[in-house]
Amino acid sequence: MNGVEITKLDMMQTPGGDVMHGLKSIDSSFVGFGEAYFSIIDHQSIKGWKRHKRMTLYLIVPTGSVKFVIHDDRIESSSYGEFKVVELSRDNYNRLTISPMLWLGFQGIGKEENIVLNVASIPHDPEEVDKKDVEEFNFCW
Repeated sequence: MNGVEITKLDMMQTPGGDVMHGLKSIDSSFVGFGEAYFSIIDHQSIKGWKRHKRMTLYLIVPTGSVKFVIHDDRIESSSYGEFKVVELSRDNYNRLTISPMLWLGFQGIGKEENIVLNVASIPHDPEEVDKKDVEEFNFCW
């Protein structure tokens, strides 16, 4: 999908616990740092839909398993009308980069605690985000 990138991340086993890479300022998709925060999502719970107007999202799941659904309603986009599904977990340890103006929803699919780390390109600004109810897009979770 145009504006979505999946980056394989390194995980190194070390005595006492693993080291899990997240994001480097030299990564090709890095556009800036605004804030980092964690979202916890319960098993089968769905959070969505949100569309950021200026924020680039860098999403990582260090614990649990989360299904991300991205929808492109940008008329000028080559992926207009498409949905893209990406599942991230410790076993599928990648970073999901989502450009501004794409809709995002996500669901906790792990039975234990599901944690999403978002390293956002700008600080949270309620004026730059649009929201819709989960039923507003024709997607079967």
